[in-house]
Amino acid sequence: MTRTALHATSTFYQASPGIRFFRAALGASERVWPSLAVRLAYRLFLTPLPPKWLHRRGAWQKAWHTEQWPFEDASITVYSPMHSPNLALQAPVALLVHGWGGHAAQMLTLADAAAARGLRPVLIDMPAHGASRGSMSALPQFARAIEYVTARLQQQGFELRALVAHSLGASAAAFAMARGLAVQRLVLLAPPASPPEYTRLFAQVFGLSESTRAAMQKRIEARQGLPMPLFEPDAVGHRIGVPTLIVHDRGDSVNRFADGQAYAHAIRDARFVATEGLGHRKMLKDAQVLAEVAIHIA
Repeated sequence: MTRTALHATSTFYQASPGIRFFRAALGASERVWPSLAVRLAYRLFLTPLPPKWLHRRGAWQKAWHTEQWPFEDASITVYSPMHSPNLALQAPVALLVHGWGGHAAQMLTLADAAAARGLRPVLIDMPAHGASRGSMSALPQFARAIEYVTARLQQQGFELRALVAHSLGASAAAFAMARGLAVQRLVLLAPPASPPEYTRLFAQVFGLSESTRAAMQKRIEARQGLPMPLFEPDAVGHRIGVPTLIVHDRGDSVNRFADGQAYAHAIRDARFVATEGLGHRKMLKDAQVLAEVAIHIA
């Protein structure tokens, strides 16, 4: 991880009195009850931050239909456009996926760009995010949720034209595509390359020992049923066979610019677009990025 990512994450966590309390509690439990420290670290690592209630908004515009789909021990909130004269009833779908700690509304501008190309945008709040139920989630669950939503949409008769995903959602999308997800085009926006690196960043921020970090990672992998390295670009890239666009900003302080490059090198014939001055989230509303995505998924 870059120093900028460590600084940004550390600053975010240290701004919260509750998180400072957790850091102190983790440090104390490491000394007197190591197994408890692992369980506490596991829970905190899998709790999306900022809390989802900060992102909850009132009822969506009347142009959007909202559904809650039960999923595992939580739910997925699905937003799809109401029928309009400008959108064919069975228009191909562009599925838009937010990142860790994000929410569906962050993808609305991209949804407008997809609709302008004649596609039906479908947005989701992942489990434990936005309006969805649940208190914890994980990268493998993100991937399973994408697969589930895609299967449900195909069962309803929709063609899946494109999968557009941001940050951790992009990592989950790449994994799902490598497993044979039936989607014609893929867009990865600011994807992270290495989940184990995030456990190391988390350990640095909270002052955890390597033994606690490693035990936490093993606990996550055992509960989710997948080793974290299976999500890295070299593990998934060669199995992605659809046209892929990757966009990453050189100044991204959350996911390294090199992470996006790693996906571009791993996915055959992927197109890589480097941006300047957009950081991690501004690209979701940037006119140049919107145009690049619209052209790619049309």
